[in-house]
Amino acid sequence: MRFFKLLIIIFLSAFICACGESNAKKKNNFSIKTNAVKNAIANNKTLEISLNNPKNLTIKSVNYSLNDKPITASTNLSSFKLGKYPIKAIINYGDGETETAVQNISILNAASPKVLNFEIINTYPHDITSYTQGLEFYNGELYESTGQYGASKLRKLDYKNGTVVKNIDLAKDYFGEGLTVINDYIYQLTWKKGTGFVYDVNTFKKTSSFKYGKSKEGWGLCNDKMNLYKSDGTALIWTLDPKTLAEIDNIQVYTHKGKIGRLNELEWIDGKIYANIYQKDGVVIINPKNGATEAVINFSPLKKKVKQHKDLDVLNGIAYNPETETIFVTGKHWNKLFEVKITE
Repeated sequence: MRFFKLLIIIFLSAFICACGESNAKKKNNFSIKTNAVKNAIANNKTLEISLNNPKNLTIKSVNYSLNDKPITASTNLSSFKLGKYPIKAIINYGDGETETAVQNISILNAASPKVLNFEIINTYPHDITSYTQGLEFYNGELYESTGQYGASKLRKLDYKNGTVVKNIDLAKDYFGEGLTVINDYIYQLTWKKGTGFVYDVNTFKKTSSFKYGKSKEGWGLCNDKMNLYKSDGTALIWTLDPKTLAEIDNIQVYTHKGKIGRLNELEWIDGKIYANIYQKDGVVIINPKNGATEAVINFSPLKKKVKQHKDLDVLNGIAYNPETETIFVTGKHWNKLFEVKITE
């Protein structure tokens, strides 16, 4: 009996392996060729696609797609978002016989980012105990979100003298992250809980909460007066529906060389997204339509102008004041808030 069972197991194993080998061969009849160099191509180029067909099988038809959008074998990439995407070829080569070949490519920005400078207009006091995560002006008032477990806060500031006008503390198990304000509501992210909070901007009363979707963490927020934009610590920026706060779209932030990760604090300024890169004292300016990094600003000199102490951390916090048309930046445990103007 044992011998009989052993024979059955061996037979089934051989059958499964044979099927696996057969399927593997069937799935390797074709592969995709492109004119991308090391699987990367600039968005001002035309993507040329063809098939490797080593067995010289007769092909009845082939349909190509890029990121699941139908394309032809010769497709201009200027209208596509930047990022890493799959090219798929669905090949019909027999009586109902089809095969799918897949090849990933990265679409890069054609131009390198501009390097911009800044000029300090004013310097204001800032609470040195604030682990700044989000910073934003709304109707002339400055709002700030701070982090760290047991020390996370939502605040309204009088930025000219550095005093706290209104404050609420988050529960100790929440690590506060970025914020944005739209239509008299404050939206605040938390880090790893997958939860954001909504407050009445006038009373700071919490009105609701929302869950994240595919983005597992909360980092930065901004808005264009219609949609919200959310970073999650990767190269992705998610578009959130303003009513449901569901993630409805995203961009991948790329340069002419590759992706930029660890995107953190966000600010919407004149149709562009300004993003701080965590642990880097710089800001990138992003085209929200395709994810292209159009410019970079090096703010590292500012860190030398604040009080040097053991808890001093990186630049974080970008706020645009439309009344003065200037940008306000600070950092984690910085004792100063800088008002700056960007220059060429």
